[in-house]
Amino acid sequence: MPRKTIRRRGFTLIELMIVITIIIILVGIGAASYDKTVQRSKEAVLLNDLRVMRDGIDNYTLDKQAAPQSLDDLVQDGYLREVPLDPMTRAKDWVPEFESVVLSPDQTSVGMRNVHSNSPRVSPFDNTPYNQW
Repeated sequence: MPRKTIRRRGFTLIELMIVITIIIILVGIGAASYDKTVQRSKEAVLLNDLRVMRDGIDNYTLDKQAAPQSLDDLVQDGYLREVPLDPMTRAKDWVPEFESVVLSPDQTSVGMRNVHSNSPRVSPFDNTPYNQW
C-alpha cells in the first residue's frame, strides 16, 4: 500500500528570509533618498527666505531712504509678515550684515544690508556653509 505524501502549503524559512532581506534593502534605499529630499527642501526654503528678506531690506531702504536696523523693522513697516524661522537652526536667529553702503543718493543713514543663516553646517550638495549663503 503506497503512502500518500502530504503536501503542505506555505513558505519555507529560506523563502521568508529572502523576502524580508529584500524588503529591508528597499527600505534602506528609500530612507536615504528621503533624507536627501528633506535636506534639499530645507535648502530651497532657506534660499527663498533669504531672497524675500533681502528684497524686503532693499525695498525698505529705497522707500524710507534709510536702511533697517533689524528684521523687526521690516515686520513693523509691513515689508515682511513675520520673521521666518531659519530651516537649518529652527529658530529666528538670522545674522544681519551691516554695511555703510547707500542704495540711493537720498539715503540718509546706513544699516542692515544683508542677512545670513546662523547655521555653520555645510551643504552636502554644494559644500558651502549655510551661513555664507
